[in-house]
Amino acid sequence: MPELPEVEVVCRGLAPLVLKRKILSVSFSNKKLRKPFPRAKMYRHVEGAFILGVERRAKYILLRLTGKAILLFHLGMTGKIGIFPSDSPRRRHDHLRFLLDNGKEMRFNDVRRFGCVEVYSEKELQESDPFAGLGPEPFSEDFSADYLLEKARGKKTPVKSFLMDNRVVVGLGNIYANETLFAACTHPQTPVHRLLKLDWQLIVNKSRLILKKAIAMGGSTISDYENVSGEAGYFQLELAVYGRQGQPCTQCGQPVVRTVLGGRATFWCPGCQK
Repeated sequence: MPELPEVEVVCRGLAPLVLKRKILSVSFSNKKLRKPFPRAKMYRHVEGAFILGVERRAKYILLRLTGKAILLFHLGMTGKIGIFPSDSPRRRHDHLRFLLDNGKEMRFNDVRRFGCVEVYSEKELQESDPFAGLGPEPFSEDFSADYLLEKARGKKTPVKSFLMDNRVVVGLGNIYANETLFAACTHPQTPVHRLLKLDWQLIVNKSRLILKKAIAMGGSTISDYENVSGEAGYFQLELAVYGRQGQPCTQCGQPVVRTVLGGRATFWCPGCQK
């Protein structure tokens, strides 16, 4: 599943290609995604609108439109957004197409159809915040050692599961939670109430360093992730523990261990993370 760095890379690649462009029409496949397409809202709020902004919140991509509407994408497991000439051949799993005023099409492709696309009008945004309950962004000032220390108080949740909870912090998915805890020399099963402020500060610092590097390297292509231009990321070449079970740790040489924690594959070094 694309995580924060991959979604950020898509946003940054998309922005210069669609900003100030007018959406002339919207076309749908006969398949539905995780949720049915909001066809009526697409026709009412999206067709004829100009794209004024491209942003990321957690793992969502937001296109701000004229009329104060928002077009919201979640890539799910295999979702991709690309820009193509409107007369170019369509791919098998192109489920949503937006014809732009420069002869290009923005296409949403999703093999497994776990992604979703939603539209919010100005009134709906005022009445209900789609991001209510989400934790802070990893790069925000609100994501701090003091915040995590307070959030973890009295809880026995394993630290890896804690960091993957979007109510605690958004976007720090499985790959980067594994890598952050290795860099911070913290065992993924450590109950969060045992961690000190210095431990949390190290986790904050390492998570930001890893996420920044992953963004700079175009994200991690573990299965079929690609950016707006159809290119793979290459941060997977830098992964220290994720997907490396049985291989020697890059720091101490002990074999990397794999287990399942909270339903997710979890990797750590028994020598470095105690």
